[in-house]
Amino acid sequence: MRLSGVVAFLRSISLGFVEIVSPRYCMVCGGHLSAAENMICGLCRAELPSTHYHRQPGNPMELRFKGYPTVERATAVFRYARSTPFARAIHDFKYNRYPSLAVELGREMGRRLLTTGYLSDIDIILPVPVHFIKRLHRGYNQSECLARGLADVTGIFIGHHLYARRPHRTQTGRTLEERRMNTENVFAVKRPEELIGKRVLILDDVCTTGSTFIACADALKKDVPGVKCVLLALAATEDQA
Repeated sequence: MRLSGVVAFLRSISLGFVEIVSPRYCMVCGGHLSAAENMICGLCRAELPSTHYHRQPGNPMELRFKGYPTVERATAVFRYARSTPFARAIHDFKYNRYPSLAVELGREMGRRLLTTGYLSDIDIILPVPVHFIKRLHRGYNQSECLARGLADVTGIFIGHHLYARRPHRTQTGRTLEERRMNTENVFAVKRPEELIGKRVLILDDVCTTGSTFIACADALKKDVPGVKCVLLALAATEDQA
């Protein structure tokens, strides 16, 4: 047996030993992961609730933002429904300190969008920001983690031009009007001159009413001449997307 073959054989043994001693589990179904799988098992990855909105001009996500001239197009890669395994996985990366899961789901978004040309004209990714107090408490911004995964696959640069000027409470459980008031004038733009005439991708984890996206787009429209906004959510609720 050649040296390379011996090395490969020993590596396979060591990986198997690691799996036994410290097993890894799928963050969606809880099943055991093979050495070739990362965070999500192959079966769950195949069964993630895809929307295919990026293939549909005038899709339900875009209709939510009809009438906003700054928004060129919008999509969500997956459907969000409460109490599903996928929704629990999103809750885990957002609230239970699993930022690596958000990075992996960002890569999954990138793989699904890359071959369609949906992102081919994007100049920069702008993750929806969180206030620095919330970031200190949580330890990370989940939208930035999604952006890192997306950038890994697409090579698109991540910008940090959007920032939250004041803290705002979670949008969960709020009415449409409460959500709009909660995000009104929250976001602002730093170094706006770097975004003039650019086509930016605003990225967030879950879209329900769209108020957070609108607040970000409004901030960009106010401060950046000629900016064009494309919206991307990891997931969207079906009834209000």
